[in-house]
Amino acid sequence: MTTPLVELDGVSKYYGTVRALEGVSLEVHAGEITCVLGDNGAGKSTLIKIIAGLHAHDAGTFRVEGRDTTLSSPREALDLGIATVYQDLAVVPLMPVWRNFFLGSEPTRGRGPFKRLDVRHMRATTRAELLRMGIDLRDVDQPIGTLSGGERQCVAIARAVHFGAKVLVLDEPTAALGVKQSGVVLKYVAAARDAGLGVVLITHNPHHAHLVGDRFVLLKRGVMAGSHTKQSLTLDELTRQMAGGSELDDLRHELERAPAPTRIGGHDVPPAAAG
Repeated sequence: MTTPLVELDGVSKYYGTVRALEGVSLEVHAGEITCVLGDNGAGKSTLIKIIAGLHAHDAGTFRVEGRDTTLSSPREALDLGIATVYQDLAVVPLMPVWRNFFLGSEPTRGRGPFKRLDVRHMRATTRAELLRMGIDLRDVDQPIGTLSGGERQCVAIARAVHFGAKVLVLDEPTAALGVKQSGVVLKYVAAARDAGLGVVLITHNPHHAHLVGDRFVLLKRGVMAGSHTKQSLTLDELTRQMAGGSELDDLRHELERAPAPTRIGGHDVPPAAAG
């Protein structure tokens, strides 16, 4: 086994007396997709914030390429090659695609008072990088707000790959998308994996996870409910664990309607006695 790009070992996070995460472990390897699944309130957002450098963990070990690490800012995470794409994408809708692609990292030409943005380079690079990922946009000059949700997600993935990310964390990239657009995004998630990145896919959709995932970590109320590889877990079992397993069976029994009693001579008689 190669050294994981990112490894969490028994990581916990507390906000005062509130336990957001406790004893969570996962590994992210180059060329693999690690899926983190859980319902609302399971701790997925807290896990993202720890990996992205927004919040420091309170207990356990966080390693980046084998080195113990405590991240203090998103910039520090980026410097270590960890890029996070949030569900809202943090784009400027009225700016063109190429400007959003380089937002915060704009190349310039000239010096002093003659210094200006290298627009030609940004346009050409954006178009080339999107094509390299298999994304053929009509025009990189169009406002990014005119793209579909799936296309915006794909631009964000291509941007992370271009700027040298080793680990790509995706926060519910298909949550607000239809079936077709979700398929497009999953294709580019797989393309990022094939480009050698380690991908962390946060999702509540077991079908999407099992389609592209290599490893699966299930969270429930801030603790691990399971950790599996694709070879050891079928889609049906993943769906069952995601849905609550035995809790779902209990709910099914509760919702089953009992047979209505039969009235004989003005009295209710249980069905067995009536027979």
